[in-house]
Amino acid sequence: MNVAWSDICGRRLERHGLTPDSPLRAPAEAAAAMCGAHAQVLSAAEVSIGLRAPGSTRATVQEALWSGHSLIKTFGPRGTIHLLPAADLALWCGALSATPPLSRRPPAMRLTPGQTDELVVAIGEILAGAELTVDELTEALADRVGPWAVDPVMPAFQTMWPRWRQMTEIAAHRGVLCFGPNKGRNVTYTNPSRWLPGFAPAPEAEATAWLLDSYLRSYGPATPQHFARWLAAPPGWARAVFDAHDLTEVSLQGTKAWVAGGDVEPGDPAAGVLLLPHFDAFVVGSQPREQLFPGAAWDRALARGQAGNFPVVLVDGVVAGVWHQKKSAGKVAITVEPLRALTARGRNELDEQVERIGAILQARPALTIGSISTGAHA
Repeated sequence: MNVAWSDICGRRLERHGLTPDSPLRAPAEAAAAMCGAHAQVLSAAEVSIGLRAPGSTRATVQEALWSGHSLIKTFGPRGTIHLLPAADLALWCGALSATPPLSRRPPAMRLTPGQTDELVVAIGEILAGAELTVDELTEALADRVGPWAVDPVMPAFQTMWPRWRQMTEIAAHRGVLCFGPNKGRNVTYTNPSRWLPGFAPAPEAEATAWLLDSYLRSYGPATPQHFARWLAAPPGWARAVFDAHDLTEVSLQGTKAWVAGGDVEPGDPAAGVLLLPHFDAFVVGSQPREQLFPGAAWDRALARGQAGNFPVVLVDGVVAGVWHQKKSAGKVAITVEPLRALTARGRNELDEQVERIGAILQARPALTIGSISTGAHA
């Protein structure tokens, strides 16, 4: 079966809830549809979710995080901060625990397996009834585990971090750490079992099969290399995961790719204008990059080949511009830099997108068409 890019892109947009008839309503449903909302920039995650779940605003996302706990802020794919549905967290933890890292730290910095296990237990116990900043958790680990855990051996941001911080992702993936609400400007960590009684990661084999199926339903057709890049996992491991599961082979623009078993239903051709924020999951996860970033978009909207560092304008399923927002005093100024002329219909759809982003951010929007000098987000 041969599939065209426009149809595949349309299918992915539908699966993500990025079409006008999106069936998604709750923030957790939106996060599930995109296999997690990238939340390194939390306001961008709020927009990503709001675009997929009509009626959602930054306030409803905050409520889902800190009151309803249907969303959990934690370390997701690639070790980056994500908002994940609480209902799927056990499966996420089981799958991410089973994913081998791409590289190892220098020997002088490294933890032994025994030290890692000891820290996981200690972190889980310390956070079982608390929300602690990094400094507070460091102090508690020094008291409970010993000074070796907090030796300043990790170079980071012109300073040295304590040894234990190299395994915050491991602690998260083993189910004993997630983010709590900020204390002022400081992030906090807590144990997800405080909000999800009896929480424990799912068995690794079951969880890995679930994650592959979820990924392919959101981003398929895809190859093992695409899956490895999305997870930041070794390509050989990803090939073995594909080989171990019952998948359906298709031809994507003449290249072998796979979908979940029997999931060959095409989407309608991609159409319309979308404004996707920093690190939107659709942009980060969609492959092949050459199809999503054609022509001038490759140089303008990627940062050294990395997707997500610029908010992008999507026109008929491909990147056709970048945009920038600046929020102040209840207003949000949105500047759009198209890479090609918009049709009258496209301009109307752009206006609608600007209004929607204003509603999500609970701010009054104003649109300017022009050049953007702001560089890529780090």
